[in-house]
Amino acid sequence: MSAGQISDLYRERSFTDGYPDLEQLGVEWFSRHPLDTRGLESKLRCIGRMIDLERGLKTVCGIGCGPKPIALRWLKERGYAAVGIEPINAFVKAGCEMLDDPKGVLQGRAEQVPLPDESQRVVLLESVLEHVDSPPQAIGEVYRVLAPGGVLYVYTTNRYRISLTGKNGEFRVPFYNFFPAIVKESYVFAHLHHNPRLANYSPLPAVHWFCFSDLCKLGRDVGFAKFYSPLDLAEATDSFVASSIRRLVFDFVRKSPLLRSLALLQFGNSIFMWKRG
Repeated sequence: MSAGQISDLYRERSFTDGYPDLEQLGVEWFSRHPLDTRGLESKLRCIGRMIDLERGLKTVCGIGCGPKPIALRWLKERGYAAVGIEPINAFVKAGCEMLDDPKGVLQGRAEQVPLPDESQRVVLLESVLEHVDSPPQAIGEVYRVLAPGGVLYVYTTNRYRISLTGKNGEFRVPFYNFFPAIVKESYVFAHLHHNPRLANYSPLPAVHWFCFSDLCKLGRDVGFAKFYSPLDLAEATDSFVASSIRRLVFDFVRKSPLLRSLALLQFGNSIFMWKRG
């Protein structure tokens, strides 16, 4: 895009408004590419190995559920009292329409969740923490709304993940997760103001990159007591450890601190945090 075209885009709008109609472009993109719910059942099985989901509250909050909250619908169909939280007006409206529930998705941010203290048994923070203004505030707010003995599940970016093609899950720029911070900031700026395709039309592109120990520290700083990866909670019957050879390797790796550490460099972007009961 030329300098003249850029000037035309912002002639009658504030530069801080960003790229024109980015929210609507985001709705259209994420409606066509919703979060995959195929792994939701296995996540609940993992959580069920930490706490008894059949007893007590069956409340689940999905923060950053997007304009097409298929996961919330899946949970509601299975008897959970599920609610979504979204900061983007257009996403809230689209989510409520899909769920056919005017209160199915509430307006709010991860740092300011519009739910009562200790009201949720489970909170899902999937592909969200990398987009928030303040990860410490977001984790602290989740801790507030979780009931004692509740579980937070986080799926986020991995700054150490190696892909042969450079795929990073956020920006259409190979090996973006290994870029210096100043280069990342320039790509974020370019996405928000000039080329929203760079980060798949997200109105809130990823600005934070984590590893497993970063996530443990964030949780520990606000009061979470125990931390697990899917590697720790999976059982032999789970699909990704189904074969006998993989099962032996899997058990060996997770029982060795050094090998577990190496594995978490690649697969440490998922974590279950437990709030002491």
